[in-house]
Amino acid sequence: MVTGNSQAKTMKSIKLYSKPLCGWCQDAKAYLKAHNIQFENSDVGADPAAYAEMQKISGQTYVPTIVVDGKVLADFDVAALEKFLAQFN
Repeated sequence: MVTGNSQAKTMKSIKLYSKPLCGWCQDAKAYLKAHNIQFENSDVGADPAAYAEMQKISGQTYVPTIVVDGKVLADFDVAALEKFLAQFN
């Protein structure tokens, strides 16, 4: 679920696949938190099943990977995240 600003209110489900030492992952988490966007985080470094799920969904092994309402954005920075989230207005 999503709360906060109107930018994200139409999004139903947000899942972020990340690793603790990934700078872009940390930036993505900070962006989502700063914009009051709730998300589920899966640490693919600690959870092999989550890593396999991420690979199946995105076709990649890169983090961060975010899935919003079935749409996937993989290996991104904050600018790409903002553009991706804009489609859910």
